[in-house]
Amino acid sequence: METSRDWSVEWFESLKWLGIAFLITAVVFVVIAALLLRLTKWGRQFWYVSGDYFRGPGAWRTWLFIAALLFMAMLTVRLSVLLSYWGNDMFASFQLAASALNSGDDASLSDAKTGFWNSAKLFTLLISIWTVKELVYLYAKLAFDIRWRVWLTERVTGDWMEGRAFYRARFIDNTIDNPDQRIQADTDTFTAQSRALALGAVTAVVSVVSFTKVLWDLSGPMTILGVTIPRAALVIVLTYVLVSTVIAFWIGHPLIRINFLKERTTADFRYALVRVRDAAESIAFYRGQRVERTNLLSRFAEVIRVQWTYIYRYIKFTGWNFVVSQSAYLFPYLIQAPRFFSGSITLGGMNQTATAFREIQDSLSFFRESYDDFAEYRASLIRLDGLLLASKESRDLPKLAAVDLDDAVRLDKVDVRKPDGEVLIDDLNLRLVPSDALVVKGASGSGKTTLLRALAQMWPYSDGEIGRPAGAETLFLSQLPYLPLGDLRTAVEYPAKSEDVSDDTLREVLGKVHLGHLVDRLDEEDDWAKILSPGEQQRLAFARILLVRPKVVFLDEATSAVDEGLEYSLYKLIRTEAPDTIVVSVAHRSTVDQHHTQMLTLDGDGAWQLGPVSLQK
Repeated sequence: METSRDWSVEWFESLKWLGIAFLITAVVFVVIAALLLRLTKWGRQFWYVSGDYFRGPGAWRTWLFIAALLFMAMLTVRLSVLLSYWGNDMFASFQLAASALNSGDDASLSDAKTGFWNSAKLFTLLISIWTVKELVYLYAKLAFDIRWRVWLTERVTGDWMEGRAFYRARFIDNTIDNPDQRIQADTDTFTAQSRALALGAVTAVVSVVSFTKVLWDLSGPMTILGVTIPRAALVIVLTYVLVSTVIAFWIGHPLIRINFLKERTTADFRYALVRVRDAAESIAFYRGQRVERTNLLSRFAEVIRVQWTYIYRYIKFTGWNFVVSQSAYLFPYLIQAPRFFSGSITLGGMNQTATAFREIQDSLSFFRESYDDFAEYRASLIRLDGLLLASKESRDLPKLAAVDLDDAVRLDKVDVRKPDGEVLIDDLNLRLVPSDALVVKGASGSGKTTLLRALAQMWPYSDGEIGRPAGAETLFLSQLPYLPLGDLRTAVEYPAKSEDVSDDTLREVLGKVHLGHLVDRLDEEDDWAKILSPGEQQRLAFARILLVRPKVVFLDEATSAVDEGLEYSLYKLIRTEAPDTIVVSVAHRSTVDQHHTQMLTLDGDGAWQLGPVSLQK
């Protein structure tokens, strides 16, 4: 029995095809990618978000990974083509056997049996190669996704943290929502969909080219309404898929905007739930569960509204794709049936025509059926691009100029304003040296805490210059200290690393700040911000001062949650244990004044007075 291919030399032909196809595909892939990156908005966004992954030191590993994935995509297409020829031979053996049985030709029947068993052996070989290839391909794709996601998460997280963008982003014009969701979920979607869409598009195009050759060889003329169409099977499938794809794009285009809204409303609802969990005690004290329930359900209603909008559009999109895909199954048989009945094509040729038709139809339909995935991908890309842009804009906001001094604090012409431009502090000048202690007083709203934010280079509505010791030599403590997740040791030493301090030192320091009852719980991991009372948290902050021994410490209402006796003890401890540390305190209580040598009084309209504490009584 004559086979559709000379299988004895096919291994050589396939290797040659793979080499040529890989080189051509790699060049075309790079050229098209470069054009998309330059000419399309989403391409430029892609390069801004992830361009550094493909250039610079270590990028050769990324390109090697991409080359391996492209080669396996080419192998997938080649095996699909070979399986179509296998199907041709298999069904041709059936046709020959049926003919031999009908005519009683034993020689032809024996030939048909040999052809069948040879086809079975060939299938076993091809499917074994396919199985190994699929497992390696699957591992390579998932490993590529993980490697890329690790890089992108580190890049986006680092960029969000750099220059305290995570805080200062609230001051830019176009604030962004839910950075946590963008870092956690959108990086995953972006990396996986980038790879899936790119490889899917490459595989689809190469499949179309490869099976077009197959379908071209199998196609014949067909007359419709008096018009003869040469190579009718090929012309009809291309026309059919192109028209259906254009219509699918028209139906699915709104999915990009809807997916963006779906991600945003879902993230807003999740954030509101987290807020309730974090503020559970305050809400319970206020008996605010009814208000919170109304707020949560209101946000959830918006999630459902967008979800229904998505569903209506998705049903239209999916319904059209289903109709197109199902209708395509009958076409190759309708087109080739006249040629089969006339003897111009074998049963194997009919089967291969249907296979090639479906491969081309499925490959071209990839662009139509992937539109929903692309819409989800675009939404994630927009959100990541927005987060990076917001972080950059926040770092570009003005901030107080800073210079490093060895052991002093100097404020030179410091101005602090409200966001609307109203002046809080005008032309503030002062200098503090070791052992100095300054208390900042003033009515609520006069700018006391805002001054500390400006000095920490967090408040963008300020100008002037601050001189202070660099790095960890200057410590800022907020009214309610931040306690990171983890064990108590980490919470006490924050922001230092836990291995920097011995357990004996930690126990000693905790005892000094009246937290001796915690010395045996250093290794306990929990949400300590929920376990410790506000007073205990403020005492823990003073423990950090003893551990870090900074040259300057700025305290914002640091003893507001403890009684006056504890307040006296804590300040006395700092002045005794670290007598040279410069202390700057923002406080309302008059009992804090006695621990300071100077007082800065803010009037709130720009004016201020500075003098010894004794002169302010």
